Amino acid sequence: MNHMSLFGAGAGLIALLGISGPLSPFAPDVTRAPDSRLLAQATPAPATSAPAPAAARAPAPSGVPEVDETALRYFARQGDTRRLEAEIARLRSLYPDWTPPADPLAVEDAGDPELDRMWQLYAQGQYPQVREAIAQRQTREPAWQVPADLLDRLALAEARQQLINASDLKQFETVVRLGAENPSLLTCSDVDVLWRVAAAFAQTDRPGRATDAYRYILTNCNDANERLATVQMALPLLPKSDLQQLLALERTGQNGVGEFQPVRVDIARQAVADGGSNPDETVPQADLRLVEEAAQASDTANDPLLLGWYYVQRQGYDEARRWFSMASEREPTAEAARGLALSLIGLRQFAEAEAAMRPYSGESTQSRSVYLAAAANLLAIEPPVSLPQEVLARIVQEVATGRDAATAEQLGWYSYALNQFQTAGQWFTTSLEWKPDGELAAFGLALTRQRLGDAAGLRAIQQQWAGRSERIANIGRDWRGATPPAAATAPAQTLPPAPQQPIAQVQQQQAVPQLAQPMPQAMAYAEPAPRVQPAVPGQQPAPAPQQAPAPRAAASGGGGTTGCRGFVPPQTLSAQAALNRAWCLMELNRPMEAAPAFEVGLQTTNPTTRQDAAYGLALAYLRQNLVDKAAVAATMAPQPRARRIELEGSILSQRATSNFDAGRPVETIMTLDQRARIVPEQLDLMVLRGYSYMQLRRYRDAERVFKAVAATGNREGIRGLAAVREAMRPTGR
Repeated sequence: MNHMSLFGAGAGLIALLGISGPLSPFAPDVTRAPDSRLLAQATPAPATSAPAPAAARAPAPSGVPEVDETALRYFARQGDTRRLEAEIARLRSLYPDWTPPADPLAVEDAGDPELDRMWQLYAQGQYPQVREAIAQRQTREPAWQVPADLLDRLALAEARQQLINASDLKQFETVVRLGAENPSLLTCSDVDVLWRVAAAFAQTDRPGRATDAYRYILTNCNDANERLATVQMALPLLPKSDLQQLLALERTGQNGVGEFQPVRVDIARQAVADGGSNPDETVPQADLRLVEEAAQASDTANDPLLLGWYYVQRQGYDEARRWFSMASEREPTAEAARGLALSLIGLRQFAEAEAAMRPYSGESTQSRSVYLAAAANLLAIEPPVSLPQEVLARIVQEVATGRDAATAEQLGWYSYALNQFQTAGQWFTTSLEWKPDGELAAFGLALTRQRLGDAAGLRAIQQQWAGRSERIANIGRDWRGATPPAAATAPAQTLPPAPQQPIAQVQQQQAVPQLAQPMPQAMAYAEPAPRVQPAVPGQQPAPAPQQAPAPRAAASGGGGTTGCRGFVPPQTLSAQAALNRAWCLMELNRPMEAAPAFEVGLQTTNPTTRQDAAYGLALAYLRQNLVDKAAVAATMAPQPRARRIELEGSILSQRATSNFDAGRPVETIMTLDQRARIVPEQLDLMVLRGYSYMQLRRYRDAERVFKAVAATGNREGIRGLAAVREAMRPTGR
């Protein structure tokens, strides 16, 4: 093993650091020494920092240096090979003319049990105890001389411990200073210290010096595992150009494969991952080929997922489907299903996309978004397809849970196309409740009112949208034989193309799902009714058969809301009765009254009741914007994973909004980052992130965020993109 010290790589480096002492004689036979500029900016060691090393002692008159081999013999007796090699390396760096004994045990020590105990404490890493033992002996025996080797090694070990502690505490300037003060630490026998010094350079914005440190290891150290680990550690810390310098030091094995091949695959994976999140990122074909080969050679889903998102980003839906299918076969997960569904949507295979996402539709908001995208496209097929009852039931359930106005509207058009006008009207009304400015849903509701012969209802809608929608105003006009505007007939429903950005960027803005929200009236689809001609403005259609609506879904924990309109002191109720009443109050949007009832529900030993009560109490506080109380309530009883994620996401959403409203952009971004680690970011929160970046004058980051939001057609994203580009425009133009 090569034991050359990093700080002893060249005389120029020693002079720059103000370190005296001989250079190590164990420099490898290489054509180029490590860069002597490596620590030129390191802090010189203070003049009073430590006792002079043993190397400063004058040699004996005979010319042979006086070398204290006590530690050498002790480690040999103990059979501690690692420390024995490190001690030989240290002594050789201090005494270039010294030759280690062939057998360190050939010369017996005079025998000093107390000194042996000190060395034993040192070997065990009990450095304070060593100091204490030395002080006690010096008190008893004032004439006793501490072996200089013990003091030197003790000081070095303590410095090493300080360096490691500083590194763990991220005190990187201290790490660099301790390395400069203790060059004997920086040898191939202790690569961990070298790694820490290199990382400290990288973390203090000195990537060039970090590269020099990593290059030193690859130039001088020979352990194959440590060399590979060196490049792996440098991977997240250095720019690509510097990484290429390290990869150039690769050694090829007897099998012809380079030692850094695993790292090259990791670099390629990172490039493909970057390409999966940014369509403008150029990924070399060689990197793409490496990841594809790795995906074929392994049996995990990680590499196929990377490739799938890469191709989805570039609209290569056939390739994306192939890789996502492979990932799903290996590890059936929601992420693989989402990618497969997006690929199938891009290929206009909407039924297959809905089927792929169906098992995962309720797992998270992100999965629900992709499922609803597939479902909306499936409902929009012309002519409408007859869907099985179980498929429609799942779509209805997810639309209600996610309060998704777009898919609710599409259910309205689907019902309208099947001449189920009563059901269509219910869905258009539900869509408008969730998105009051939905003009297309209002248009559908107006057409439905016309087909049902509800003239008063039609007039009410036209008055509400007067001046805002010409086509709604035109419904029912007497055109005296003229061809009515195309907009006055039911539009052919074709949704926009499948999202081209990663799902986190294309996810539709959704309200926070809340328990006990009233479900829209269920759609009991019968066989498709005979198709009739679309309504023509000015004609009165024959009234369609009325369909009896299904009963509204009961509130969680109790049936209906009629039983909770009056006041009942919650303390007079049992835990279960209080819980039922609390959910009833939540359905009536009376969270302030529901909270005390949920608190009574918590006063039980039944784990299910306590779980539901804690969940409901957190939701009640969230509706009142009492975020801190909601966070406390969420911890009052263990919750299933889906609920925990929902509550944490909602709490962090409200905190981010509060921080933004208070003019605290840094706290807003930090809160959004925390939320993004557990749930995908919604479009409204992405808009907050974009404006927070603008307030911090991070215009490039703001532009990237607004560009992703604007790509979904979101108006706020478009406005934000225009604003940030105006802010970036040079003055005077």
